[in-house]
Amino acid sequence: MLKAAYKSDVGRVRAVNEDRVVVRDGVAGCTLAIVADGMGGHQAGDTASQITIELVEEALSRIEGEPDEAEREARLVEAIREANAKVFEVASGKEHYRGMGTTVTVALANESRVLIGHIGDSRAYYINHEQFAQITEDHTLVNELVKTGQLTPDEAAVHPRRNVITRALGTEADVDVDLSYVQWKPGDMLLLCSDGLSNLVPEEELTRTVRGEGTLGEKVDRLVEYALNAGGDDNITVVLIANVP
Repeated sequence: MLKAAYKSDVGRVRAVNEDRVVVRDGVAGCTLAIVADGMGGHQAGDTASQITIELVEEALSRIEGEPDEAEREARLVEAIREANAKVFEVASGKEHYRGMGTTVTVALANESRVLIGHIGDSRAYYINHEQFAQITEDHTLVNELVKTGQLTPDEAAVHPRRNVITRALGTEADVDVDLSYVQWKPGDMLLLCSDGLSNLVPEEELTRTVRGEGTLGEKVDRLVEYALNAGGDDNITVVLIANVP
């Protein structure tokens, strides 16, 4: 059995919450979770993320029964690419939407496997008793510099251009979607979040909170509160899913 809790907060600095989140059971035989972090300023960013979550949720909800892994994977990629085409179309059609886009991280989880589709720098983490592992790869300038040895991970964490995204949904006519699979079992957890959490909450604090005492909702509240207390300079969105024994 899977249980989930989630929360989205505007933070302490931004006037508008451009993050969007969906958590829903019974989609293609799975629990569906989507986190999208819009960019492009007021109206544009929240429009991009809202279009994305609506279209991805709608497309995946049309899947009947419990498809095999290949079909689930193909339908997830198709849903994200359809959302990309729509956001790009809207951005191209109106001047005040020009250049808008969004990150998107989508999880389809059943009791044995998690499928992740991903673009941008919102993240998915897998947590069990032994490890706390980032599943997704950040599509950012600083991550590219880390991969080529030009920055250390510690330098990247405080780099002034750490929010520069190299791949987003809606900024080009087509987009590549990263796919990842995780095998999991009862007692394991999945954390999805926007960078308003991951940029402000150290991994050791994420680990301690997720593995700590309390309900899923209480853990999500603590993570958001930590990010707010650390400055809350961006919108903060957190989804926590537990594979319950």
